[in-house]
Amino acid sequence: MPFLRRSQEEHVLTLTMSSPETRNALTGPEQFDDIEQTCTDINNDMSVRAVVLTGEGSAFCAGGNVKDMRDRTGMFSGDPFDQAEAYRHGIQRIPRAVYALNVPIIAAVNGPAVGAGCDLATMCDIRIASSRAMFAESFAKLGLIPGDGGAWFLPRVVGHSNASLMAFTGEPVQAADALSMGLVSEVVEPEALVARAQQLAAAIAANPPHAVRLTKQLLRASQGASLDQLLDKSASFQAVCHAEPDHMEAIEAFFEKRPGNYRAT
Repeated sequence: MPFLRRSQEEHVLTLTMSSPETRNALTGPEQFDDIEQTCTDINNDMSVRAVVLTGEGSAFCAGGNVKDMRDRTGMFSGDPFDQAEAYRHGIQRIPRAVYALNVPIIAAVNGPAVGAGCDLATMCDIRIASSRAMFAESFAKLGLIPGDGGAWFLPRVVGHSNASLMAFTGEPVQAADALSMGLVSEVVEPEALVARAQQLAAAIAANPPHAVRLTKQLLRASQGASLDQLLDKSASFQAVCHAEPDHMEAIEAFFEKRPGNYRAT
């Protein structure tokens, strides 16, 4: 069975991490392969306009397998060079693949998101949480650092001070505190979580797909660009948007007070 179970309704794809017996831990090449391939498939499928990611069972994602760390097996075996290569060619494929997604992805955090699971949530564009959710950047408690890109993603989500607090202490952050620090955008009751995430995804998918994809590219580029560089890219993208047939369809739909009928490609 694949790690990610896929379910698509119209233009919204829901991905469910389906290994509840391990609390959806991220430890094996099969999982890395599945996540990477799924992201590639999404980018090649223009029918997908927004993605929801959640976990099956009580946890969103428990991160790495601590038993494998103890036993020095799997990606934690070998000498330091072997382990560094295992990270580069293993779990670090996940942040690269998720970051390269061309469509928005919403994390519906149903329970604990710990270590790499916390980082996985921060790789998503939007996070909403169940009232039972918990976030922990817990690497330091195990004598480790965020080896999967968390030190890059987390400060961009919650700011340097909050990221430092989470990473240096490793202490859990409950859903209400995650909301107050901007780690999540909403907190809802557990039974409403996935439906609310899908509702947000549908609202995104209702917009002209070219505009959403280009907007995501601009937001991504803004993380490393100067204002002048971003303004130049924005001008180029806007010219493309004005030439796109769906732009005129959106204008007509605006004046006719109806939903837009946008192309599938």
